[in-house]
Amino acid sequence: MAIDLRPLKQFLALAESLHFHRASLECHVSPSTLSRTIKQLEEQLGVALFERDNRSVSLTAQGQKFQSYAKDALSQWGIIHNELLNETQELQGSLSIYCSVTASYSFVYEILKQFRPKYPHIEIKLHTGDPEPAIQRVLSEQEDLAMAAKPDSLPVGLAFQPIAISPLVFIAPIKSSLPDHVYKQPLTASALEGVPMIVQEKGVARKRLDVWFQAGNTKPKIYAQVAGNEAIVSMVSLGFGVGVVPAIVLENSPLAGSVQRLNATPELEPYHVGLCLLEKKLKNPLVHAFCNQLQEMLSE
Repeated sequence: MAIDLRPLKQFLALAESLHFHRASLECHVSPSTLSRTIKQLEEQLGVALFERDNRSVSLTAQGQKFQSYAKDALSQWGIIHNELLNETQELQGSLSIYCSVTASYSFVYEILKQFRPKYPHIEIKLHTGDPEPAIQRVLSEQEDLAMAAKPDSLPVGLAFQPIAISPLVFIAPIKSSLPDHVYKQPLTASALEGVPMIVQEKGVARKRLDVWFQAGNTKPKIYAQVAGNEAIVSMVSLGFGVGVVPAIVLENSPLAGSVQRLNATPELEPYHVGLCLLEKKLKNPLVHAFCNQLQEMLSE
């Protein structure tokens, strides 16, 4: 008897996107088919999973509980399925990975370059975006894995596999109307008093920068707060102010030639970049295979 997991997958797609059209595209079904699937689930469970009208879709309290069940059910199915097939067939299924654009070609590319030929039947779902929500996406099980900066304290149940260390560096535009003393080395917090800063809205880099200014008894002048490091390089190159980014972002930016790296004192605590995942996910053969591939790559 075939086990049909499509209703759970379609439910989770809608629960994440809260948009019938986007969820139906992700699941390769029509919106009407998706709607029928959700209705059938609700009839079987005897509760409403979503509240919906012409403008919005949202999960009910019962829908949130069912979302947790559906994630666990699909995860457990993947584990047992691959355990049963392990001796006779290759691993198969899907892995969801979240990372920044820079990480996608700095780290993920090299891992997948070696991983894909070994496991051709594992589907990779790669999502890119601002690095700040990466860990939360793993904790909420929206993603199996994520590339992220290590926080000062790891949340309970989260595993972190280090990959690289990247300094956090100050950058300024090569051509600008900024005061000359900004370019004098070494750069101090007091030298940036009144100078426009382009910073991350939140996250590890923002916390490190706030501590640096506090230690220098200086309050920064925030010109703009942005979500991604790549956007900071772009705004600095246009002459809008001084920014702070991981060195690896600067080194891989097409705009690296339009900005100048500044030597600050004291130096900011560096980024520890690595692979984040839930500890319980290590039991998943697909996740285990990916982590092993990463370890092999790092040991070369």
